Amino acid sequence: MRVLVVNAGSATLKLATVEVGPEGPVGDADVLVDPWHGGEEGVREALEALGPVDAVGHRVVHGGAELTAPTVVDDAVLERIDALTPLAPLHQPRALAGLAAARHLLPELPHVACFDTAFHATMPEAARTYALPEDWRQQWGLQRFGFHGLSHAWSARRGPALAGIEARRTVVCHLGSGASLCAVLDGRSIDTTMGFTPLEGLVMGTRSGTVDPGLVLWLLEHTSLTATEVDEGLTRRSGLAGLSGTNGDLRTILAAVERGDARARLAVDVMLHRLVREIGGMVASLGGLDLLVFTAGIGERSPLVRAEVAARLAYLGVAVDPAANEAVTGDADLTAAGATVRTVVVAAREDLEIARQVHERLA
Repeated sequence: MRVLVVNAGSATLKLATVEVGPEGPVGDADVLVDPWHGGEEGVREALEALGPVDAVGHRVVHGGAELTAPTVVDDAVLERIDALTPLAPLHQPRALAGLAAARHLLPELPHVACFDTAFHATMPEAARTYALPEDWRQQWGLQRFGFHGLSHAWSARRGPALAGIEARRTVVCHLGSGASLCAVLDGRSIDTTMGFTPLEGLVMGTRSGTVDPGLVLWLLEHTSLTATEVDEGLTRRSGLAGLSGTNGDLRTILAAVERGDARARLAVDVMLHRLVREIGGMVASLGGLDLLVFTAGIGERSPLVRAEVAARLAYLGVAVDPAANEAVTGDADLTAAGATVRTVVVAAREDLEIARQVHERLA
């Protein structure tokens, strides 16, 4: 089966074709287009260049409490996806635009929505429930959903194969401009760091991660900031950007650290402190650790972050080979000789995971 994968981001639409056969999904070709300002013509030209496909898979960030598996799209499903827009206002409208364009241009093919929240639907009730009034939870569906599920799912499958072990207890570190951890037990998510929204958890590029909710209430009650301004501050002006005074790109911050910039040094220290602390929480949920996986932009490209995390988790049996850590390109096993926990880097391939899910759903 040849699957067209549609991944709608905030600025671009990435189209990829993936061949799914007996050995699993294999990437074929991909192209970036910009349909948001130029209509469907760019999408049409890209589809012609990519060639014929048998089905279409769409990445959708939020599936809520009901859409917890790959789902064949019809008008009713579109309405359910649209209803979740307030929970993912940056991403959901783009996914809907991508769905509309692809369904219009390829109406004869099955379209399957694959949700970033779905992988975490296996979390036990204790992990997904907030300690809030029951009437709030029931009326507004307040719970922890988790995100980056397609990336976590791919890494949880690819990581053990790369390490050559049957890992029961895996922590996946998806570290990019958005970042989250996932505790994976026997291939199933049992805990994660993001919650009701993608703001909870780790320190990210421009997002604060978890802060005391009382701090947010204090800002609203005792300052002139509006709710919109507080949201803007927590989402776009915090994280590594807020700490360092930069745009939040780790490469820029590390260069500033080399120049002796104190704010940049604090930004890195805060990020690493929260990251290692939250990994410890994931390990506690799992009852131990067999495999540590790094993925996404920072996870794949920052030897410093991987080395620092490994050093701080040495008490768990984590250690990386310095030469292997510095030489990473694509998938790699970094485990140092004698380490009891395997450490690997997995190239983020949401396109392959989406194609796999589409094939499984239609089969």
